[in-house]
Amino acid sequence: MSVEQVPEDVNGLRWLKSSYSGSGGGDCVEVAAGVDAIYVRDSKTVGSGPVLRVGRGEWTAFVALTAK
Repeated sequence: MSVEQVPEDVNGLRWLKSSYSGSGGGDCVEVAAGVDAIYVRDSKTVGSGPVLRVGRGEWTAFVALTAK
């Protein structure tokens, strides 16, 4: 599996909050789909926290595994 922290600007992506994130301000994960990767970040640290880039194949496998 290939996951890396993204050094480039990803503000042009359309970020979506995970449906599993609570509305109480706790676990807030956001994802965005790029051309060849999926990006993941913590919505509480937008602009200052890390953004992870995951290959589309790896993301598909992760979602399939967690959906069981």
